[in-house]
Amino acid sequence: MEPRPPTLEGFRAVFRQPSLGFAEIAWRWSFGAAAGLLITLSWFEYLDTLPVTRGDLWLLRSRQPVLISQAIGNIARGSGFRLVEAFIVLALALTAGWVAIAALARAATVKALIAYFRQNASAAEPAIPSLCGLMFLRAAVALAAILGGFAAFMVLGFASTPEETGMAFQLAMVICAMVWLAWSMINWLLSLAAIFVVANGCDTFDAIADAVDFLRRCSGPVFAVGTSFGLVHFAAFIVASIAAAFPLGLAAALPGRVVLSSLAVITLLYFAVADFLYMGRLAAYVAILELPAESSFQPTAVSIQPGGSIDASELILSDVPAPG
Repeated sequence: MEPRPPTLEGFRAVFRQPSLGFAEIAWRWSFGAAAGLLITLSWFEYLDTLPVTRGDLWLLRSRQPVLISQAIGNIARGSGFRLVEAFIVLALALTAGWVAIAALARAATVKALIAYFRQNASAAEPAIPSLCGLMFLRAAVALAAILGGFAAFMVLGFASTPEETGMAFQLAMVICAMVWLAWSMINWLLSLAAIFVVANGCDTFDAIADAVDFLRRCSGPVFAVGTSFGLVHFAAFIVASIAAAFPLGLAAALPGRVVLSSLAVITLLYFAVADFLYMGRLAAYVAILELPAESSFQPTAVSIQPGGSIDASELILSDVPAPG
């Protein structure tokens, strides 16, 4: 039987076991909802600590933009350091929670994919500390990318003159694009390395080395899988954008709640499709790694044993005299 392409194997694995996609949705959306709730509660808690005088209330009720901005400045004066402290504590807590939850979720999903392609054969127990190390590196790279983007705007803003503001902004955008490209490549490599932690039971840096070696050996199939799922993801984004344009176009005729509800449903459906595509791409990478090499077409070599079935007295083509 001719082997199926890894991309088709990825789609096949997700459609045969949709629980993998729903598991990805469950842990991602649960963490996102918890993080959003924690950020909202922290923001309201911060607002409760701000002093508001009667004069500030009068300025806020004046409906004059200049007076309102002055009131906001008076209320927020002296609280910037407290806001920075709250942001740092919240960021550290969310990062630690994401590292632990993402490591456990990736261990479960990749182990299920490996068992699927190995026909339920036992896979090595994933090393959770190694997966936590990979997730920590992903978080560190994301933080470095964010700081690099802010640093580009700040440094170029201080170094440029008012006449060079436009050129400095364009240069900062170019630097941010390069930082984003570098982050996406490193983040993709680290997410790919999680497969080798579960498949081989290796530690963090050995998994990264195995991922690099995997890319060197199977660069063609890996590129084909990434391109195929990337095109499908882009098509899903275009469909979601077109669908979101309808309620926005009818915003003048529809109630605001209906428009916002429609946009929320379309956004959630798009995120669900994106999570399923992510699991399908991950399954395709596991298929490249786990499918037996002998399933692909290989020319068989014919071995001639001495004293075998070939008759030594029989003429071969080179011994036949040419006609004429």
